[in-house]
Amino acid sequence: MFRSILIAGATAALLAHGAAAQQGDVVYIQIEAQPSLNEAEARLRDYAGGLQDVNGFSLGGGWYGIALGPFAPEVAAEQLRSLRAAGRIPRDSYLAAAGEYGRQFWPVGAGRGASQPPVTAAPLDPAPEGQVSSLAAALAEQVGERTAGASAAPEAATEAPAAEQVAIAEPKPQPQPQPSIPEETPAQARRSEAQLSAAERQQLQVALRWSGHYDSAIDGAFGNGTRMAMGAWQRDNGYEVTGILTTRQRADLIGKYNAVLEGTAMQQVTDAKAGIAIELPMGVLAFDRREAPFAIYKGNGELPEAQALLISQPGDRKALGGLYEILQTLAIVPVNGPRSLRRDGFSLSGANARITSHTEVQLRDGQIKGWTLVWPAGDEARFERIVNIMKTSFRATPGVLDPASVSDDGQSLDLVSGLPIRKPRETVAGFFVDARGALLTSAASVAGCGRLTLDGSYGAELVQSDATLGVALLRATSALAPRGVARLRTDMPRLGSEVAVAGFPYGGVLSAATLTFGALEDSKGLGGEETLARLAVEVTPGDAGGPVLDAGGAVVGVLMPRDAGAKQLPEDVAFATDASALLAFLQSAGVSGTSSQGEGVMAPEDLTAAARDMTVAVNCWE
Repeated sequence: MFRSILIAGATAALLAHGAAAQQGDVVYIQIEAQPSLNEAEARLRDYAGGLQDVNGFSLGGGWYGIALGPFAPEVAAEQLRSLRAAGRIPRDSYLAAAGEYGRQFWPVGAGRGASQPPVTAAPLDPAPEGQVSSLAAALAEQVGERTAGASAAPEAATEAPAAEQVAIAEPKPQPQPQPSIPEETPAQARRSEAQLSAAERQQLQVALRWSGHYDSAIDGAFGNGTRMAMGAWQRDNGYEVTGILTTRQRADLIGKYNAVLEGTAMQQVTDAKAGIAIELPMGVLAFDRREAPFAIYKGNGELPEAQALLISQPGDRKALGGLYEILQTLAIVPVNGPRSLRRDGFSLSGANARITSHTEVQLRDGQIKGWTLVWPAGDEARFERIVNIMKTSFRATPGVLDPASVSDDGQSLDLVSGLPIRKPRETVAGFFVDARGALLTSAASVAGCGRLTLDGSYGAELVQSDATLGVALLRATSALAPRGVARLRTDMPRLGSEVAVAGFPYGGVLSAATLTFGALEDSKGLGGEETLARLAVEVTPGDAGGPVLDAGGAVVGVLMPRDAGAKQLPEDVAFATDASALLAFLQSAGVSGTSSQGEGVMAPEDLTAAARDMTVAVNCWE
């Protein structure tokens, strides 16, 4: 990810010691660097409106460069002077060898054919002494000195085969400290440091922050704070304290920063069916299968929690918004984390006690493509490095997954394209008691919930709870207009009267409440409790908290969960807290409630409709 830092540092050292760099006589004018792809693309559009030959390249470490070219060196030097003088590019623009850049992302769809030489980040090797290239001369002119030196031709770009199977490149070597780099005096170190690009300077600050020596802004400005951090790092790593990192020390710092990636075996993966090329940690992942819109890579035995998805589907902005919502229902996207939906893409981040994940998706030319990385919690150092590499290496290639390519295993109600959806710890029933979204449910069912929702979509909060009565008052956290509100019957129906319990016996799989019919057996509990009524009805855990209705649709109580203790009651025995106790509880919480008396009779279909209008699924999440 940070190979360009090492390359630039090595190049600067060669210049300082009388050598020059050559990259096939290709040179660019580096004009700007941005810390995000969105910002870089916005600036590229601005520059492309007034300049020709505008390019965008990844610089590594989550940075993106804007450059003009490619040019012959002598042409580039003249262009640089002319554009600077005209004020059309920043005054700190400079010439850069092709080898300083990573993958090209602008213009969109830019190829690497004969008209545009491949851009690589290959290390520079010395060529025969005395050989001076035109690029070396241009670079020497830029820094105000003429040197003799050498170089090697750029590493050839390798195109991934357009096959149905996933093509995986050989793992690239991780950057390591370069003991062969000659040590420099402070004056030489300052000269080599002056040749660093803005992105490279910022990357050094990122590495110093990671090492615990720097806690200020990542701005590339080496002021007193950065110098003190450099000195502290030198002291802690056995170097002479000067506050100026030499080329060797910069390589050492970046090598240590990237050392956490050992064992991940970052490799270039090209999935021709998905139309995506990206670097993935194939040391801990293996290709599993495709379930549109995903190509799924699962963790191996060493890191089973790890997972990566390549996302690929045709679509427009409406489909993009739908995918944004669907992904947030998956178990691999925890609810705690930032989300950002834009016109041309979105990002999702989430973390819980088990995993952390990040998703990046873009919409281009009617195709939605992106990726998700899932990583075990507690390994943030490697997670952040890998996310940055995936961001900078991601490239859309021709092809998109067929939306119909979903196996039978991927069509379960609990799955989205073969991936498990996030499910609540428990789903019970509740019923509305006022028109502003207040509702009653079982206190035991919502105790210890990290988050509460209604019907899986609307947020809710606990207002008041009474453990003695076994009831809890919730309120929707956003404006909600219930279709129906309960009428609480204060006089108890005749014993033996028919009652109905509205609940969710199938854990919320059905969108509406289900009614279970039974009878009122007693107006007291088994121990003579005045606030309980005993029912003869077979209920399930998903019915707890639901309303118990009489034949006229009035609520006579709230169903309590079955006792999970030592008592083994018959299956058709249930209990409900009666409506009179519920009204007193509501009034103590500042909710008036609606009371009624007497028995009416509704047609079965009307009773069902009334029950469903007032009853809502209450979801308890970890």
